[in-house]
Amino acid sequence: MKVSEIMTSDLQVVSPQQPIQEAARLMLQADAGVVPVQDGDQLIGIVTDRDIAVRAVAEGRGPDTPVSEVMSGKPLFCFEDQNIDDVAILMSDAQVRRFPVVSREGQKLVGIVSIGDLTKMDDEGQAAEVALSGVSEPGGEHNQSQEA
Repeated sequence: MKVSEIMTSDLQVVSPQQPIQEAARLMLQADAGVVPVQDGDQLIGIVTDRDIAVRAVAEGRGPDTPVSEVMSGKPLFCFEDQNIDDVAILMSDAQVRRFPVVSREGQKLVGIVSIGDLTKMDDEGQAAEVALSGVSEPGGEHNQSQEA
């Protein structure tokens, strides 16, 4: 099964200049913990609820702080035509619960795939189990700084 068959394609995105309050509002409306960050039509980062809570609030930043100051840059991603078993391994290795999905042509953001998507669509449950096994392993020392 291909990622394009299970991904969520109805996405909200933010620009790097938008305030984190708008990103948080989008997350609330979409009941999502992550919003892709795009500059034009190119994926440049990801902002998560944890980025806002830990990086921004813990550092005393206000709601008007630009997303670019707290986002995770250089996002990992997968291609829409990749097999879900391969993507599950990538998610496990990276210890992430969600992957942006881009097109091979032009690498434009076309969706997002989560462990939940893998769980719902994988009849045998193997892909989700692989992804979840890596995400739930201790990842070593945690560092929420942007340099990490």
